[in-house]
Amino acid sequence: MLTSPSWIAGLVGLCAVTGAAQANSPITSDSHFYGQSPPVYPVPTMDEDGAWSDAISKARELVKELSLEEKVNMTGGTTSATGCSGFVPAISRLGFPGLCLADAGNGVRNTDFVSAWPSGMHVGASFNTELARRRAHFMGKEAKAKGVNVLLGPAIGPMGRVVEAGRTWEGFSIDPYLMGDMVYETVSGIQGAGVIATTKHFIAQEQETHRLATRQGPFQEAVSSNIDDRTMHEQYLWPFYDAVRAGTGSIMCSFNRLNNTYACQNSKALNGMLKGDLGFQGWVMTDWGAQHSGVASALGGLDVAMPSGATFWGTQLVAAVNNGSVPEATLDNMVTRILASWFQLKQDSGFPEPGYGMPLDLAAPHRIVDARDRCSKPTLFEGAVEGHVLVKNEGALPLDGSKMKQISLFGYSAHAPNTNNYASPSGSNLFGAWSIGTQSANITEVSLGWRGNLNITYADIAPNGTIISGGGSGATANSLFSAPYDALVAQAYEDGTALYHDFESANPQVNPASDACIVVGNVWATEGHDRPNLRDKYTDDLILNVAKKCANTIVVFHNAGVRLVDAFVDHSNVTAIIYAHVPGQDSGKALISLLYGKENFSGRLPYTVAKTEQDYGAVLHPDFQKPGETAEYMAYPQSDFEEGLLLDYRHFDAENIEPRYEFGFGLSYTTFEYSNLVINKDEDADFDKYPTGPVSEGGQVDLWDELMTVTVDVTNSGDVDGKEVAQLYLGIPGEGTPIRQLRGFQKPSLAAGETKKVEFKLRRRDLSVWSVVAQKWELQEGEYKVYVGRSSRDLPLEGDFEI
Repeated sequence: MLTSPSWIAGLVGLCAVTGAAQANSPITSDSHFYGQSPPVYPVPTMDEDGAWSDAISKARELVKELSLEEKVNMTGGTTSATGCSGFVPAISRLGFPGLCLADAGNGVRNTDFVSAWPSGMHVGASFNTELARRRAHFMGKEAKAKGVNVLLGPAIGPMGRVVEAGRTWEGFSIDPYLMGDMVYETVSGIQGAGVIATTKHFIAQEQETHRLATRQGPFQEAVSSNIDDRTMHEQYLWPFYDAVRAGTGSIMCSFNRLNNTYACQNSKALNGMLKGDLGFQGWVMTDWGAQHSGVASALGGLDVAMPSGATFWGTQLVAAVNNGSVPEATLDNMVTRILASWFQLKQDSGFPEPGYGMPLDLAAPHRIVDARDRCSKPTLFEGAVEGHVLVKNEGALPLDGSKMKQISLFGYSAHAPNTNNYASPSGSNLFGAWSIGTQSANITEVSLGWRGNLNITYADIAPNGTIISGGGSGATANSLFSAPYDALVAQAYEDGTALYHDFESANPQVNPASDACIVVGNVWATEGHDRPNLRDKYTDDLILNVAKKCANTIVVFHNAGVRLVDAFVDHSNVTAIIYAHVPGQDSGKALISLLYGKENFSGRLPYTVAKTEQDYGAVLHPDFQKPGETAEYMAYPQSDFEEGLLLDYRHFDAENIEPRYEFGFGLSYTTFEYSNLVINKDEDADFDKYPTGPVSEGGQVDLWDELMTVTVDVTNSGDVDGKEVAQLYLGIPGEGTPIRQLRGFQKPSLAAGETKKVEFKLRRRDLSVWSVVAQKWELQEGEYKVYVGRSSRDLPLEGDFEI
């Protein structure tokens, strides 16, 4: 029986033995459970002949000049006289200034004079890869101006497996294909500006509940994400292929255990998959405090421990190298990877001093570095606009300002926050007293329990304003922003419209002269806690109370996660519903432009909205202790990914469940028609069963070969200019494949009446299934089904081809 927390420090922990978990039998170690991570050694070396060859050569020459102690120092973070989130130590005598690492995936945090960009989920809802790259480019420029060498994003894990997860808003989508395309553009944009991107979290950290090990009080390991090999590759590893192919300089490993071995010492994941199969050339850092061993993590593929390596490395790593436990060649590989990324991004020349614009104390006098670029304003606005998704419109929108005599505005998320916490550049405490029990407002006295209660009556509500991002390390620093009320005041002033508002009442009065009533709520989510529910009674009642008195009630949610609407969606006076997501600083300006038809809705849902919580099945809540399970069992919490590939729309398709709003759905002020589906095999395409090419960044090079081309004609059949998201889904033959999977999307801009030919290129990987036996991507023999249309459930064009 495990009795000492020190047990984990000495655990090599590289392979757990297969065995079924028995709740009533003694539990002495992780080997009791079935999830296992087979060992993979040694740590792969870097590719001297690839795209990083010059950088690797320079790095190796520099490493030759380092003492053993200097090399070890570079493998652990250190403190600095800056506001950087982390710092890789300098080697001043050799001209290496160190590296400033800063949060996070939606822009630079913990500083001033930077932009608050739309969050990842908002970008995913745009389905616009060109816009994603522009956003990333300007985020990178701002980071460089501040002296940030390493931006701690983008986030592509968690992916959203757990519907109530607290951090889904940081990533782009539950769908691996959409996530992959967006992360490729984001890494390319950040690094194109000269800043190292850190793609995180590797891998399968899909919940906040039990994500951390506890050593004080009752002993508990972090949750183990138990995943079969095929699901790992086709779902969770899929977007990391794209990130590595884009050249991401760094990867952050996650807090959780993967098949019962901690992710930051999991040799199968780091050596076998990431640095081996994917050909990753950069360096792996821990999430803050995610290192759990010394020798095991060094041999397992970890390169840098954050925020410090002192606990397990430092002098202990020096000793491990000296006694042969860790080969010095392995240490050299670790340091070479760090320095190579510095050279690869050309930060050795013309880069600002690390942390130059990141003051340690923003409240004290400090150097002012305004990193904002006036050229980024269109991207901020367009990014905010295109992530809004219109899901219901019964003729209510667009609003005609010339006919609006009075508009009434309700809801706690409509106005600017009434606390200075929101404007804090740290972004870490956006709403003061928010807690796990808080869903929609600053509720100071409520206890929901960790899973919440849909029927609770909220009390002591102090409405605290709109949200433009979620909370935690992925939050944005806000130099300024536009709230819906502010933008609506400007529009109403221009039109001469009377404006009434009540942001505090749960059952507000409604002037019968109101031409429209807008109710703005939100869905708060944050790192550190999973959400208690997918809806709250307070906000549902607020909407229904307004709808009883107003025949034209428009509902807007700023949602950092899925939000159910069935409590009010069929009310005859609820005429429009908008998922506004987390739009960044241009939130209000974008919303009002859309409501008044100055901009056209073009966002689409990057997730499925169910009718009831039960429709999501077992992945609604994070795994937690079940009846009859012992305290010993809970010392090693397990999350079994038994649903495999059947997540979100693939689950709804497999179970024949009708969603409220399906993945890829969204309305526009115009209509689009599809015709002329053509499917062609590309000339000279190689249809060998398995890829045969060498491994480069992103896996075997021929995984990315284009084998098929699909074209369709898309026509704007309405009388308003707009953008359509044309989506291609494949039905891949073979056992265990989902009915349909997204394998292409394009977003053409079409004038009223215009027709454009849209082209989809299908690559070898897009057509393949991961073979557990061959350990390769395998083309399937048989008939492939092709579906093209407006969403995962609205697919007017169908075709097929044979391989």
